[in-house]
Amino acid sequence: MRRYNDNDPFYDTRRWRHLRGVILRRDGYMCQQARRYGRRVAADTVHHVFPRELFPEYQWESWNLVSLCRAEHDAMHDRNTGDLTDAGVALLRRTARRYGVPVPVRYE
Repeated sequence: MRRYNDNDPFYDTRRWRHLRGVILRRDGYMCQQARRYGRRVAADTVHHVFPRELFPEYQWESWNLVSLCRAEHDAMHDRNTGDLTDAGVALLRRTARRYGVPVPVRYE
């Protein structure tokens, strides 16, 4: 898997910018991970729960997107390997259960 890259041209597309705004509005511009623990933290990032590099079929699905603050987003990814951390895998599993999507074998 390629390393995480803020310079990915995907994130500069008009379609992504629009969808990002829709998701931030849906989530009230609040970090949904912090919200789970009763904290109110502004969100500045929209995270692909199922990484788009591995699951391109889910990259535009609103159920696969969640608003996070920078710190929580960084906690979802191992920035050296580009893979999900334990926190990222836990979110993926919760999302899969909630929306009836199979958990990929590599994350079981």
